[in-house]
Formats: sequence, C-alpha cells, structure tokens
Amino acid sequence: MSDAETPLESFKCATAATMRAIAERDDLEVGFGADQPGLQGTRARLPQPGRDLKLADVAQVRGEADSIALRLRYHNDRIHARRLPKGQTARSIFEAVEQARCDALGARRMAGCAQNLTAALEERYRRKGFERMSEKSEVNLVEVLRLMARECLTGEAPPTAARHVVELWRPWLEARAGRDFQELARTCDNQDAFARAVRKLISDLDLDLGDDQGEEDEPEQAEGQDDSGQSEQNAESGQRGSADASVATDGMPQEAQPGDDAEDGGEEVDGELSPGSGDEQPGQPGAPQRWPNRGMGDNREPAYHAFASEFDEIVPADELCDAEELARLRMLLDQQLVSLQGVIGKLANRLQRRLLAKQSRAWEFDLDEGMLDAGKLARIVVNPMQPLSYKIEKETQFRDTVVTLLIDNSGSMRGRPITIAAMSADILARTLERCGVKVEILGFTTRAWKGGQSRERWIAQGKPANPGRLNDLRHIVYKSGDAPWRRARKSLGLMLREGILKENIDGEALLWAHNRLIQRTEERRILMVISDGAPVDDSTLSVNPGNYLERHLRDVIRYIETRSPVELIAIGIGHDVTRYYRRAVTIVDAEQLGGTMMEKLAELFDEDDQPNTRRTARKRAG
Repeated sequence: MSDAETPLESFKCATAATMRAIAERDDLEVGFGADQPGLQGTRARLPQPGRDLKLADVAQVRGEADSIALRLRYHNDRIHARRLPKGQTARSIFEAVEQARCDALGARRMAGCAQNLTAALEERYRRKGFERMSEKSEVNLVEVLRLMARECLTGEAPPTAARHVVELWRPWLEARAGRDFQELARTCDNQDAFARAVRKLISDLDLDLGDDQGEEDEPEQAEGQDDSGQSEQNAESGQRGSADASVATDGMPQEAQPGDDAEDGGEEVDGELSPGSGDEQPGQPGAPQRWPNRGMGDNREPAYHAFASEFDEIVPADELCDAEELARLRMLLDQQLVSLQGVIGKLANRLQRRLLAKQSRAWEFDLDEGMLDAGKLARIVVNPMQPLSYKIEKETQFRDTVVTLLIDNSGSMRGRPITIAAMSADILARTLERCGVKVEILGFTTRAWKGGQSRERWIAQGKPANPGRLNDLRHIVYKSGDAPWRRARKSLGLMLREGILKENIDGEALLWAHNRLIQRTEERRILMVISDGAPVDDSTLSVNPGNYLERHLRDVIRYIETRSPVELIAIGIGHDVTRYYRRAVTIVDAEQLGGTMMEKLAELFDEDDQPNTRRTARKRAG
C-alpha cells in the first residue's frame, strides 16, 4: 500500500477538502504538524494526528479545521482591524469572542460542524487540565469569555471539562456584563455591530481598550460583505485570531494601579545572593533564592522580593502530564525531528568531533626519558653522537563539564520557537552525553496568567503598595544533570503541550538555574539561556515600577557574569538580548536556534583549550 493510500493520508486529504468546501476557498493550503493550529495567509496549520487515528485526535483535528474554515468564511478583516482594541488583554478577548461568533454561525447552519467543534473543545480543555482547576486564578479568563459567548450564541452549555471553571466566573461576569452577552446574541449576524458590542463588554469589565475609538461612529460596511457579516474574500491577511495563539494574560481586571511612592521593600544586600522569605530551603539544589537589588545613589528603589513565595513550585515535567499524554507529545516531537534531523544532526556531529578531539591522547617529543621515539632513529644512524630521543603519551586536559539549558516557557514562545527549542535541546543532550558532558534542561514560566494565589492574598490584605513579584512561579525540570537522556526523552515533549506556556519572570529563573549549577561538583559549569523577550508578568508590573522585573534581571546577570564561576551565555529569538548579557547572540528565525546553540557551545569549549595541552618540549641544541 502506498503512502497516499494509508488511512492517515486519506484522513488528511478528506480534512483538507472539507476545509476548502466550508471556507469556500479553493486556494486554501493545509499542513499538519506540531505547531500551534492557526492560519497565516492562505495556509492553515492543523495538529498532526497519530497513525492509529484515535477518536480524541480525530475530534481535535476536525474541530480545529472547521474553526479555521468558518473564520475564513464569516470573518471580515477590514471590520475586525477597525474595531480591534490596542490593549493586550482587550485584544485577546476581542479575538476569542470573534472566533466564537464565526464558530456559532457555522454551528447553526451545519450540524456536523457543531459536533466537531464541541468535540474539539472538550478535548482541548481536557488536555489543558481544566477539570483539575479549582481556583479562579488558575483559569484563563479569555477562555471563559469565549465559552460564555458561545453559550449565548448557540445555546450550547460549556464542554464538560470546562464547565466548572465557567461556573466559577459566571456570577462575577453576569453581574457586570449580563446585558452585553445578550447584545452579542442579538448582533451575531452583523460583524460590525457585534464588534461594538464586544468592545462594550470589555469596557464594562473595567479592562483598558487601549484606544480612544468612539462607539458613536456609523458602522462602515466593507466591500464584498452583506448584512450577515459574511466576507466574500479574506485573502488580504487571513490571520486567525486564535485565543490560544495570542493570549498573553488572562484578562483579570486592573483593580489596582502602581503606587506613587517607591518604598524600600527589604534589606540591601551588597552583591550576595540572598534567600527570600517563605518555605524555601536554600541548602537544596535549585532552591528559589532571591536577589534583592540595591538602591543606587539617592534614587533608591524598592528591593526585589516576592509578595508570597510559598505558592511557587519546582516540578519534574512528568508530574505535569499523564503518561499517555506525555507519550503523544513525544511522538509529535519525534515527527518534527525528522525534518530537522539532517541539519542539526550534522552540526551535532561536528560538535561531537571537536569535543572528542579535546579528549584524545597527545604525545610529548624530544624528551630525555620515556618511550624510545623510533621516528628519530635515522638521525642517530647518520650521526651516532646525537643523543637518543624519547616520547611520552599524555592525556589531553579536558575539564569535567556540565551544561544547563534554561528555556523560556512563556506564551510568546508558543508555536515554532518552542518546538525548535525542544528539538535542539533533545539533540544537544544526546550529543553532549556521548562526549561525557552532563546536561540539565530546565524551563521557566508561571502557574497562572496575570497572578495566581499570590495576587489573591495581596487583594485580601488590602492591596499594599509595592508588593513585589505578584505571581506564582513554575520552574520545570525536564532533565536533571545526572539523568540519562533515554530516561528524560519523553519529558521534553511537554514543551509542546497547550496551557504550559504562560508568563516569564527571567531573573528568578536565572537564579534558580544558577543555584542548581553551583551545587554541582563538575569543574566547569555552563549556563545557556534561550529566550525571546524581556521578563513580562502583568500582575507584577501593574502594581510595581515598570522596570521592576527588568532591573532585577540585570542585577542577576551582573552578579553571575562578574562574581560567579558559572559561565553564562544567552540566545535571543527575535529579541536583542545583547543589551542584557555580555556574551549573547540574537537570531531572527527560530530555525537558526539549533545551529547557533552548537556553535556557541563549540566556541566555549575552544576557549577552554590550555596553551600547554598539546605543547612540544623545547628541542635541545645540537
């Protein structure tokens, strides 16, 4: 049976054909892979189903396919762009509710689409772990608004997996925006009127729209669109506003503003790592120690600290996902590795040869004792007065080394960047392990969007000024330094899981990884940071100075680079990290990551060459 006749290929072809029919677009291209589902221009990306075509995988693919096709059919980019808020949270909500409108229009007209969309949502929220969420702070509010809008537009109850979290938010949302949801149902067939209703809903939730656009302007009907809001052509941008792909916060209302006065929140510590308050045990490897930054001159700023650190967690990757899901994610990673194996594999082999060359044996010649050098016997025959020449076999110096990869697991890494990072880490771990170099792979994110239990405690205590870091950290151990790659390989697939990537507090993550390295016994310790942006946590930055997290990151980097034995290097993906790190490189395309990691590590090992490693003894005169 040829590849084109396999059940998997037949399913892909049928799905692509169905998408073109629903979207009424013959030019639509459909691809399958581990990247985030979405639409770019006329190319759609769908999840890669398993070869066994399990029902859950089929439901997810069909639902995502229908959702993208319905957006192409019912969405008008001109109207959307004109009404789109500029505020980050408002924009995420606007995108998510507009997608709910497109899905609802298709579900009303096509029963098959309705079933696929429902099944896909059920599987999506099950994989995100919504069933296990018991607190409002754990839930992405954008998702809740999308589900409540869907309920108003179609009459369908939220999926079973997400029903509990919707009920957690329902009283608060209906009290503030109950009439707005009714207006959404009334204007569903007209995109412009619907968009204005969504903006009103966002405003009633006390969220900043980020613009001064008035609501009194007359709705402008775009060319090629009738009163139903259906667009004849959407080829201008075709960008799908997926809530998953664009969400950076959970839309928690801004209930507090930054304080006017900066108070010194802790003792000044001159250049030393200082443990924070809470339940940490600084003596343990990887304990989340704090770095209180120092006041400078007369402009003393509040020292960095966490409002509550007992909600932070350091967790092995396999504890965040069940074994079956982890195996599925690893399979997706392996499928992606096939396409990249050639390029990164060659670079890995090159790095391996360079490292092994440093561990090979060398000889010292022209010595007075040792093993007789047979190559120099000819000169003795010519001139018997010449002394005999000896040589000694010597082991090349190669310091015992450990490398830590610290990978940014923030929402902005979603899609191709995090996939490439996972693949590169996987190949690099295998390569260095073959060379006798220990490798640790770590990730950092937060437990919740826009604050978690820390923020709730801060609110309960009356919102004191300058509270410090106001989110719950989640530091993930994908592979410990002593674990062999074969035992940790499945854990690396967790990076591809939806819902893991949230916000990033780089300074504390860097300290955490550094402290783990300090506890190691290896002679040489290397820390490589992979990130695509500056530290961002809306909950913290909304009630502290705007440079609070960035200043802390700079202090941590300064300490490691000037006072620590750990060698620090950073790779920025589409973001200039050279302004933070002394030894850094910025890449524009995520595809460059694997090669850049290999080259930078090779440069570090080359720098470690000792001038006397392969020296030749000074020859004797005569």
